[in-house]
Amino acid sequence: MTRINDHYLKLKASYLFADIGKRIKAFQEANPTAKLIRLGIGDVTQPLAPAIVKAMHEAVDDMARAETFKGYGPDAGYDFLVEKIVAHDYGARGVKIATDEIVVSDGTKQDSGNIQEIFAIDSVVALTDPVYPVYVDSNVMAGRTGEVDDSGRYAGLVYLKCTADNGFAAPLPDRHADLVYLCYPNNPTGAVLTRAAMQKWVDWARAEHAVILFDAAYEGYIRDAEIPHSIYEIEGARECAIEFRSYSKAAGFTGVRCAYTVVPKELRGRDAKGQPVSLNALWLRRMTTKYNAAPYIVQKAAAAAYTDEGRKQTRAQIDFYMENARIIREGLEAMGLTVYGGRNAPHIWGKTPPGLGSWDFFDKLLNEAHVVSTPGAGFGPAGEGYLRLTGFGSRANTEEAVERIRTKLAR
Repeated sequence: MTRINDHYLKLKASYLFADIGKRIKAFQEANPTAKLIRLGIGDVTQPLAPAIVKAMHEAVDDMARAETFKGYGPDAGYDFLVEKIVAHDYGARGVKIATDEIVVSDGTKQDSGNIQEIFAIDSVVALTDPVYPVYVDSNVMAGRTGEVDDSGRYAGLVYLKCTADNGFAAPLPDRHADLVYLCYPNNPTGAVLTRAAMQKWVDWARAEHAVILFDAAYEGYIRDAEIPHSIYEIEGARECAIEFRSYSKAAGFTGVRCAYTVVPKELRGRDAKGQPVSLNALWLRRMTTKYNAAPYIVQKAAAAAYTDEGRKQTRAQIDFYMENARIIREGLEAMGLTVYGGRNAPHIWGKTPPGLGSWDFFDKLLNEAHVVSTPGAGFGPAGEGYLRLTGFGSRANTEEAVERIRTKLAR
């Protein structure tokens, strides 16, 4: 009988959103006529922007003609997209990124899970608590974490506890770490890092010869002009940071799939002999071996998001979701709940009512208000006592969900 990868057995029973899915299915089977409002998973609901749809139609037409047909694309992405990334996402903010430091893919979830493959198995990994589950699970699968304890923490990971007391900003580790996962604007708490906080992280990483894995999937939702959109706005970050960007929330691509990763050429790891090795080269090698780049049609769609028309339309969608976040935040606050986030991110991180744990409150909202949320405990032990809601619903559903919750909590 073929031997399995035993590290998979160290994973918790199932992925957080799979657990939620099972509870929803059981509820729907028991209540087939109930109207559920889903404000849990961060899936967009607005249709693709017209400029993006137009570009996709044109790209489909290209694929229908022999003279414009495209087969395998460039390993790291088409120039027509990569050059726009360089100009708009970085150049416009005074950040210099070269085209050969970018690798286009089909999602930040995949990239943030796959990046660990280019690092040694004995690398010490630090991550926030609460945390986006992929960062944890991908390292469990690789064999870096050891066993999980009764609290849900893995013995081999360094946990950076993010609480209301520290503004959900990750504190520096109290020991050495080789890799640190940071996600800001944060999923799930909606918190952001100030420029000074980012500088502390960069200074620490350079001193420790560590690599920051910076997930900036929600940067498009930042409203505060003082908050950096990229870690590369911070001096020294090119020597210690890899950045992940996504079109899923910025342009509504959750069902289209396109993202990219930036690995600066200054960034180095070391081999078994202690010699420096380019992480840029390793990541490109990994991706060209296991991946054939996002489809031409998808990359043409992503490029359209940078046109004047595309930027205006996608900005309007982001504004729409942020207005939803405001409605949820202010609605919950009016009910007397303590709420965080929803100002520079589409996520609302609410403290559960006294006497209710995260899953208890999740079940209450599901069974009584017919509203789907995400229990904070699913993001790690420090998430217990919190619940995440997102602003990605329709306006009518968002307003109705708030009213349903108000009605049920008032009883």
